[in-house]
Amino acid sequence: MPEHCPCPSAPSLNSSPATVATATSPAPPESFCRFCGGPTNDAASISSPPPWSDSSPPPAYRPLRAPAINAPTNTSAIILSPVPRPLPVPVAEPPYHFEVPMKRISSPDDIQRFNSSSSGRHFLGFVAALSDSVRSRKISDPISPLTPIISHLLSVIETLDKWIDDIPPLPHSSRYGNPAYRSWHEKLSDKGISLVVPLLTSDELGPAADELLPYLLDSFGNPSRIDYGTGHETNFVAFLFCLARLGLVKEEDYTALVTRLFVAYLRLMRRLQTVYCLEPAGSHGVWGLDDYHFISFIFGSAQLIDHKYMKPKSIHNPDILDNFSTEYMYLTCVAFVKKVKKGVFAEHSPMLDDISGVATWNKVNSGLLKMYKAEVLEKVPIMQHFLFGSLIKWYDSRIF
Repeated sequence: MPEHCPCPSAPSLNSSPATVATATSPAPPESFCRFCGGPTNDAASISSPPPWSDSSPPPAYRPLRAPAINAPTNTSAIILSPVPRPLPVPVAEPPYHFEVPMKRISSPDDIQRFNSSSSGRHFLGFVAALSDSVRSRKISDPISPLTPIISHLLSVIETLDKWIDDIPPLPHSSRYGNPAYRSWHEKLSDKGISLVVPLLTSDELGPAADELLPYLLDSFGNPSRIDYGTGHETNFVAFLFCLARLGLVKEEDYTALVTRLFVAYLRLMRRLQTVYCLEPAGSHGVWGLDDYHFISFIFGSAQLIDHKYMKPKSIHNPDILDNFSTEYMYLTCVAFVKKVKKGVFAEHSPMLDDISGVATWNKVNSGLLKMYKAEVLEKVPIMQHFLFGSLIKWYDSRIF
């Protein structure tokens, strides 16, 4: 049996008794031919590669996807956690003791206390109820007539949108943070109380304006940092939750809250983000759903549950995004991501790409609800800015 590679490109080597393994001499370690890659025991046919030099340095390593620094670390806990269920909002009863809300969360223990409290459970239940109210519904589907409260809130959103035209962006060289946004938010702070008071339909509820206003002001970003993120989006839902606690918004209004009011809010925020270049607050980068929003994906996935034709993987179809993004919030958000981010979708938005492989929208919706609890409501950097008063209580873990 020859001991050199049979490759025709290899030089022929004569066998000799000295190179043949015997019972008294162990076989040399197996090598591989430098010509064909085949095995050979002839070390002479193997040459070491030349060392790297300044003129021929090693290639630079460039990963296809950024390291998962901000990727969710408790994926298994999220999967095994129960799906948040819709809960009715307990209406506050007189005598009222309204107060200016304050920040209370500063540690993981505070996070656990909030999420195990009645306030935390009912707030998450409110988000789940809003999601359930638009199950299998398009944005343009007919709804019951708008209440005066929702009509006024829509007029507030329209007013805030017009202020953008009155306060154009200033020339600046930074990627984020146009300083004109501070002027826009200052106008909101100055006129905010006049936007809230018309919502309070009785003298008894009048003092609630001081408690509601901070939630509204924190719903549109931070003027100091000129940023916006999921915490500000959560504050807007908290503002609606407080209205429900006062009995001004009822369960039969939830569909209109999502398909009319929240859609208008999302449209306004997209304009603020693009005109004033708001910086993403606490963004997970490529490992987040979106640089700015989360709840809109929850509502949007609920809309698509049991859709006859569109599946989670349909987000990769440009025709579907072009034709249906005005009807379904999930598609609206994906279309926006594809508009502002360039390159391969799986690389700049791996979370959305992974979710597109889920079998049904029902699973997407339930998974997003669990992820919202874990990645937003249980994160100190986000929830440290959340506000607590008499309508969303901090100190009472049993009852409102």
